[in-house]
Parts: sequence; C-alpha cells; structure tokens
Amino acid sequence: MDIVASTVMNVQRIYTFMIIGYVLLSWLPNARESFIGVFLGKLVEPYLGIFRKFIPPIGGMLDLSPILAVFALQFVAYGLIAVIGFFIN
Repeated sequence: MDIVASTVMNVQRIYTFMIIGYVLLSWLPNARESFIGVFLGKLVEPYLGIFRKFIPPIGGMLDLSPILAVFALQFVAYGLIAVIGFFIN
C-alpha cells in the first residue's frame, strides 16, 4: 500500500509543479511559445480548461482556475489513495 500511495502522491506533485510552471510562464513574454511552454500547455491545458469553464478570469486578467485545479487534484489523489487502501486492506 505504501508504494501505491507514494506513487499517487508523486504523480500528483509532478502534475502540480507542471501547473505552477505553466502559470509562471504566463508572466514572461513569449515564454508559452517556447518548447517547454508548448509541451506544458499540451499536458496541462486540457485539465485547466475544465475549471476555466466554471471560473472566468476576474477583471479579464486574474485567472483563479489553476488554484482550484490544484486543490481538486490533491482531493482526487487523497481520495484515490483511500479507495485503493480500502480495497487492498
């Protein structure tokens, strides 16, 4: 069980860092057009798009959807660990 839990948490951490990196790239001019920006966009944008449907940017500039996306990702990771732990034990 410890291996499964640590694997799920590591995947969650890596994806969270990818989301944070993608958000930080938006602060730099033309950074999202770089190889790393395009790569992160392909991996992160479909997930963030789900939350952007429900939370529009505030004032046209401040996008709070990545914050909700990270919280939801963490919630799902802990829930997945609990469900797997329930079936294994």
